[in-house]
Amino acid sequence: MNHLYLLLNLGSLSIPFLFSFHPKLKFYKKWKSLFIAIALTMLIFIPWDIIFTKNGIWGFNDFYFLEERLFGLPIEEWLFFICIPYACVFTHYALIYYFPSLQLRKKNTTILTQVSVSMLLLLCFVYYDKLYTLINFLYAVILLPIVLKCNIELLQKYFLTFLVMLIPFFIVNGILTGSFIENEVVWYNNSENLGVRLFTIPIEDTIYAFTLILTNLFLIEFLEKKLFQK
Repeated sequence: MNHLYLLLNLGSLSIPFLFSFHPKLKFYKKWKSLFIAIALTMLIFIPWDIIFTKNGIWGFNDFYFLEERLFGLPIEEWLFFICIPYACVFTHYALIYYFPSLQLRKKNTTILTQVSVSMLLLLCFVYYDKLYTLINFLYAVILLPIVLKCNIELLQKYFLTFLVMLIPFFIVNGILTGSFIENEVVWYNNSENLGVRLFTIPIEDTIYAFTLILTNLFLIEFLEKKLFQK
């Protein structure tokens, strides 16, 4: 079972990677901006992960990992920030390709963003003493207005494509947090989160996933428009 997290990473990556060469999708053409975006996103999320692990806000069950660690994180955790964003970014662009009208109106996107930011900010004030809740929601409060201002078209699509991504999210993250297996792969200190679970998944993880993928998408489109535009 010490290969479980590795298998989840590779399994999540496998189909999107193979279909990256589909003659219609040609997702491989985004690799340059994608891998730069993944690296830049890791500069945010890896230090966050290291600090939270060191301070016992979450941690890892050694039974499900290989022995190798880097800065206190299992190698599989580092791979998570490559494999999962790759799979989700692929899903986003594949959905947009096959369903080009899949988007919200700009007015509805603005309202949804403003309401989300307001609710998350309120929760930050109320639960300021719960570090996972605070840092997670605060990052979303910062990120969402930036994307709304700079690339509202991305949010128009992403609010809907993320709903599709929630299906594999509940499967993979469910396994990581103890669904379908004897013990969780990743454990959470409930004193640092709201204690609300969707099955076995802390509700904060949905916002964490939302911002992780949105950061990658925002950087990809920024790079393509500003640096790699032909």
